[in-house]
Amino acid sequence: MADRREAHRVEAGGAKPIVFVIDDDSDVREGLRALLESVSLDCEVFSATSDFLQHKRRDAVSCLILDVRLPGPSGLDFQRELASTRIGIPIVFLTGHGDIPMSVKAIKSGAVEFLTKPVREQDLLDAIRTALDVDRGRRKHEEILQDLKARFESLSERERNVMALVSAGLLNKQIAGEMNLSEVTIKVHRHNLMRKLAARSVPELVRIEETLGVGRGPRSPA
Repeated sequence: MADRREAHRVEAGGAKPIVFVIDDDSDVREGLRALLESVSLDCEVFSATSDFLQHKRRDAVSCLILDVRLPGPSGLDFQRELASTRIGIPIVFLTGHGDIPMSVKAIKSGAVEFLTKPVREQDLLDAIRTALDVDRGRRKHEEILQDLKARFESLSERERNVMALVSAGLLNKQIAGEMNLSEVTIKVHRHNLMRKLAARSVPELVRIEETLGVGRGPRSPA
């Protein structure tokens, strides 16, 4: 099991991860703040979900410790609200009122962990570390996706058509016939689009297409 000191990791550029806490019990909030600051994690606490939503959060690797029973919408309701508004912050539920069906519902909806009070400090820190790693992965994926989108936007319309047909499995000669162009022209477009997308092979080009969610051209007849 990880040592408490391993719960914190400074990010590239010196940024520190941040843990948000939403709990209507002030003693719990301050206890969690003290614990997290003891392992060099930044922590911001809130007594209600509305306060969290109104707060301007800095852009950093983060996670949310969330109680189930709160004034107004429950923690589970708030989990659904965050998902519907595409706020992808990983959630660790920490509650004194949990049961198995509730925990199953939370986990199926994407929660990293569902812990009940009182909780062992190390169990909570382990869950937080996992949640922060999830957020790191999410952010990395979004960076890659944004880069791919920018590369794809740099393609001409003709290069995009060639990309779709290459991904569909057509040979240069078949693509030339499909687009009423010379095979030499297709080779030039194919070379250019592979370079712009930094794709080293057709399978890699297909993976890029699938990641971007762009449609494929018609497959060649069997």
